[in-house]
Parts: sequence; structure tokens; C-alpha cells
Amino acid sequence: MKSMTRRELLHYGSLGCLGILTSSALTTPFSWLQQENKQFDGQEILDRILNKASAEDWVRLPIGELMGKIALEFRGTPYKGFTLELSKDLEYCVVNLKGLDCVTFFEDTLGIARMLKKGHSHPDDLLDEVRLTRYRSGRMGSFPSRLHYTTDWFVDNEEKGVVHIVTPDLPGAVPFTQKVGIMTQHPEMYRQLATHPQYVSEMKLIEDTINERTLKYLPMDKLEAAEPLLQTGDIIGVCTTEEGIDIAHTGLVIKDESGVAHFMDASSVRSRMQVTLEPQISKCLNWSNKITGIMVARPLELK
Repeated sequence: MKSMTRRELLHYGSLGCLGILTSSALTTPFSWLQQENKQFDGQEILDRILNKASAEDWVRLPIGELMGKIALEFRGTPYKGFTLELSKDLEYCVVNLKGLDCVTFFEDTLGIARMLKKGHSHPDDLLDEVRLTRYRSGRMGSFPSRLHYTTDWFVDNEEKGVVHIVTPDLPGAVPFTQKVGIMTQHPEMYRQLATHPQYVSEMKLIEDTINERTLKYLPMDKLEAAEPLLQTGDIIGVCTTEEGIDIAHTGLVIKDESGVAHFMDASSVRSRMQVTLEPQISKCLNWSNKITGIMVARPLELK
């Protein structure tokens, strides 16, 4: 079996709008700007977003609304997996705006929003913002320093003051009991874990910490009633019963002018394979009977 990251494996076995993933991106060449384990691609896309943000004064918007504007600019961007897995030995902080998966879609959208709020515009500024959110305590080290599990991303970024986990405040939220463990149960599926077995014990300690946490999720049958409380820019984690995985998919809330909360994601369904503005969130998260509900993290204004 070809190597898979947890970001890709979290879709493994899912049906409907996610589809089955491939690992072709592992051998796809890129024209990268590379410096000090940082890699960026998509300058023309970043320039287009920044120019439009300047012309329309997006920075005045609350950060969630700003994320909504940026997210819509990514509509139609091709789905691309494995853009972070450039080396079996080294960890790179990667931003590739030309191809997004469900996690890099919300990470890059949030990173650009935070960059704009700070009045910055250089790719290095975006890489700095992504490094802050993608890695534990904002510090990039070896492979285990990356926040591979979405609930771990939520908790770590709440501790950093980047987001607030609002799930417990939603009516109908209940304890989340799903346990993680896929990475240490199947290290052969991860290039860096297979190459560096010493990382497996590090990941096991991380998984144990995640499994000791007390979190809540909103069951699917409670979602529609809670939709009025969701806001544009909210980061959604779709919960699953898939063994060893906490979150099966991620995306953003985009509310339209009539107040309908849409789900926006980098969709891997074979008929799309691109960033897509989906229908009402409670109507579209139905591709698998393993989907149990959602978690929600709300971006916080910069201090």
C-alpha cells in the first residue's frame, strides 16, 4: 500500500461526497519557493486575493466574515492531497494555493485572514501564520510536531488564542467519546513514521493525551436547530465512527444573504475534486452512516 497521511486516511473508507483518494500527488513536481524548510506556491492566487481585499477593504470585516470572502476566492481550486508530504525525512511548512485538501483549505484561508489583519502581504508572512496554527504550540519540529488530528488542532489553537471551540455552547452537544490511534496502529502508511520508527512512540504519547481530553460534539440530529448559531468562518470538523480517527472531514461555514449556513470544503468526490460551496450544512453531511455530527471552532480576532 502506498503511504498515506492521516489527512488523507481520515477519508479512507468514506463514501458519497468524499470518494476514494489516490497518492499521485506524491510524485507531482512543483515550482516551489523554498527557504529554511518553507515551501510556497501560488503567488498569482495570493496576489489576486490581496488585490481584491485591498480594493474592497476586507480588513474592516470581522475575521470570520473576512475568512468567508477569502474562502469564496478559492472556489473551483483543484482538490490535491499530499502537498505537505515532500520528504520522508524532513518536515516542511508548505502552502500550495494551487491545490488544496480539506485541511489546507481552512488553514490557508485562516492564515491569509490573519496576515491581512496584521497588514502583511508577503508569502513568508502567510507561511508564518500557517506554521503557528499547523504545529503544536506554533513551533515546527519533526513530523510529530504537526497537529495531525483535527481535535488536537482545535485544542492547541484554542490554547494559542487563535480559535474558540464553541461546540459546548451549542444546544444538544454531548460528550465526544471517539478515540484516535490510526497513526500508531498503521505507521507503515506514513512516510516519515515508516522511515523513522522512533516517531511512533512520540505519536503514541500524543494520541494518549488526545484520548484523555473531555470534548463535546453536536449530533447530526441536533445540527439543523443549531444552524442559526453558526457564523461565517466557523471551522467545522465532521465527526466519525471510523476506527482510530476523530474527524472525517473539515470545512468552513459560509452564510448566505438569507442566513442559510452552507458548508464549504475541498471536496474529494470524484465528480468535483475541487473547492466547493455545498448546500445547507445539515443537508449535505450525509455521505456515510459513519458520520455522527460536528465540532465547531470559531476564529478569534487578533489582539
